[in-house]
Amino acid sequence: MNSPPRLDALLRPRVPSPLREVHDERFARHGVRLLLKRDDLIHPDLPGNKWRKLALNLENAAGRTVLTFGGAYSNHLRATAAAGRLLGFPTVGVVRGDELAHRPLNPSLARCAADGMRLHFVDRTTYRAKASCEVLKGLLSLFGDVEVIPEGGSNALAAQGCTALGRELAGACDVAAVACGTGGTLAGLAAGLAPGQRALGVPVLRGGFLGPSVERLQREAFGGPSGNWSLDERFAFGGYARSTPELEAFAADFEDRHGLPVERVYVAKLLFALATLTGEGAFPPGTRVSAVITGTPDTRPLQESPASR
Repeated sequence: MNSPPRLDALLRPRVPSPLREVHDERFARHGVRLLLKRDDLIHPDLPGNKWRKLALNLENAAGRTVLTFGGAYSNHLRATAAAGRLLGFPTVGVVRGDELAHRPLNPSLARCAADGMRLHFVDRTTYRAKASCEVLKGLLSLFGDVEVIPEGGSNALAAQGCTALGRELAGACDVAAVACGTGGTLAGLAAGLAPGQRALGVPVLRGGFLGPSVERLQREAFGGPSGNWSLDERFAFGGYARSTPELEAFAADFEDRHGLPVERVYVAKLLFALATLTGEGAFPPGTRVSAVITGTPDTRPLQESPASR
């Protein structure tokens, strides 16, 4: 059997992604240099960490149906569906919330369907148990021989794919920071950095589960801990896809200052965290901080967090 052609030859991603320094007085007055790692420019349909996390997984699937998981507005589902359209393989999206099956598709799920993804809605209890043998056995009985990729695309192959991000930043910064959902990007980023550099993860969800997840991913991908990384869990702003007037004002101001459209679910929280940490003196003068821009803005409004009401 012939080996599948490499995805980069077919999709021609823009890697390494650009690294651009921006002058921002909130950083400059503390002697900190802010650089933006523009992973959002890698590919129009698989931007940022979606390309890095999916590439090895899709090569491993070798054209078989890919089944994966996500919520109603999952960027990961959209990227997987787009990859299926571009590369000609079937995709199945297991979507959290069986009540959605009887409603018109939102723009995100409609895009998945338009790209050929078969949507399978499950109740929230089943979705929470999606990694269990029982649930996976049921899905395999429905969809046959499929390549299962976990929610957010984070597994050992994803972490291995994200080491390229660290290698691209080797020697270019002192701290490489990324917003985190499931931990795969941080696990690989830290592993790819050079000695003396460190990775900083900013979780966008509450719960304190991300540290163990990153540790597990590194064990599975690299056999044990790899690289210097840490988390700052203060910037979830009420939870996933939630916001506050303060965060929205910060993101809008950053857009005005630098002409960069700021994605709200991940990137806004990352940039806010870095500005706050800089103001707190967390980075010594002369530190080069690279913020990984992992995605492009969504058109849906974020929910206001209860704390801001």
